[in-house]
Amino acid sequence: MTQDEVLDEFRASGALLEGHFKLSSGRHSGHYLQCARVLMNPARAARLAEALAQKIPPAIRDSLDAVVSPAMGGIIIGQEMGRALGLDAMFLERPDGTFHLRRGFALEPGARVLMVEDVVTTGLSSREAIDAVGREGGVVLAEVSLVDRSNGTADLGVPFFPLIDIDFPTYAEDEVPAALAAIPVTKPGSRK
Repeated sequence: MTQDEVLDEFRASGALLEGHFKLSSGRHSGHYLQCARVLMNPARAARLAEALAQKIPPAIRDSLDAVVSPAMGGIIIGQEMGRALGLDAMFLERPDGTFHLRRGFALEPGARVLMVEDVVTTGLSSREAIDAVGREGGVVLAEVSLVDRSNGTADLGVPFFPLIDIDFPTYAEDEVPAALAAIPVTKPGSRK
């Protein structure tokens, strides 16, 4: 899929939002991609996952044992990536603020894992999730995401293959432009 085709999927599902948003990273933006909306249609989610699977170099793709994603945002795309790759898909939760596998999920020692996210902005959640996989006995070979909002700056410590790169500006709390600050802020992400 081309970048325009992917954005058309977001537009068609009403997942490209405009306003004033506080992102999970704590930064502010005038745009938000609500991946849950783009993924709510199973056929669309499958198309996006299949396109994302094609971004992974064959040497990595053919070495994977499992797919892991962080809850909440990564669950649906993680499941669809598992289907596209023919692998089991698990998700991490953070009931105490730190990611863990729960619900009977477990990795074999040394399992080679693909980390799957919906959106990467700073990479903080991804790095936390990658660390958790290490604590659970696995090794993350690479990460994929539907969207890279980091403008190519997120350092995840593993190869990173986003479906699309979006360069919507983001701002620290004390840098929000006056026009954006005049709009009531919404926090649509899953992190408090």
